[in-house]
Amino acid sequence: MGYKNEIDLLKLPKHIAIIMDGNGRWAKGKGKLRIFGHHNGVLSVRDVVEGSVELGINYLTLYTFSSENWNRPKLEVMAIMELMVNTINKEINRFMDNNVRLQAIGDLKMLPDKCYTELTNAINKTSVNTGLVVTLALSYSSRKEILQAVKQIAGKVQNGELNIDDIDEEIFENNLYTNGMPNPELLIRTSGEYRISNYLLWQIAYAELYFTSKLWPDFRREDLFEAILDYQKRERRFGLTSEQVN
Repeated sequence: MGYKNEIDLLKLPKHIAIIMDGNGRWAKGKGKLRIFGHHNGVLSVRDVVEGSVELGINYLTLYTFSSENWNRPKLEVMAIMELMVNTINKEINRFMDNNVRLQAIGDLKMLPDKCYTELTNAINKTSVNTGLVVTLALSYSSRKEILQAVKQIAGKVQNGELNIDDIDEEIFENNLYTNGMPNPELLIRTSGEYRISNYLLWQIAYAELYFTSKLWPDFRREDLFEAILDYQKRERRFGLTSEQVN
């Protein structure tokens, strides 16, 4: 019996965020170049997306490429960008078949022209879909996202569009990349690392954190189901006592 059969479909997290870590180490362990790990990581993305569709998850956000990743060796960055273009082209039909809508957050203008064009085309094509929303965090930095939100709000105050006393959490969230999305309730990180790595820092304030030693290319939908089952066994108190929650 797999983990899926134990999951309560009435208590699913609406939004799952994943830090897909370990591609390079997975490849190195097999005596291969790092890009080999990225290629195999695509298979994990496909399986996790289809597993999320299978359960009925609403939002899945994947940490695909951070702002800091631009500092990696140029050849690796170029290979990742080329892989991204090829993957988007190959997966678009699967997205359409599974009613998946694609989105992206981050400093997307940093992407190479070809990559940005293919991504935009895929986002536009899948915009008619009404099922799982898959968001790719690309050239993404949570600190930069927060700073950008602060600047936008400050500009509105300066222009007289907003009163400083009216600024609250809702207004702040409306100026983040994730505007319109519920905050993640479950954050998964693979590869055995125990850090957030500048990912959705505001949004995961009350997310349940799940860490697994599995490297991303080995992560499959059954691992996703295990993480969700672990999430469902936790008591989410949001500052209250157990007695208040129960």
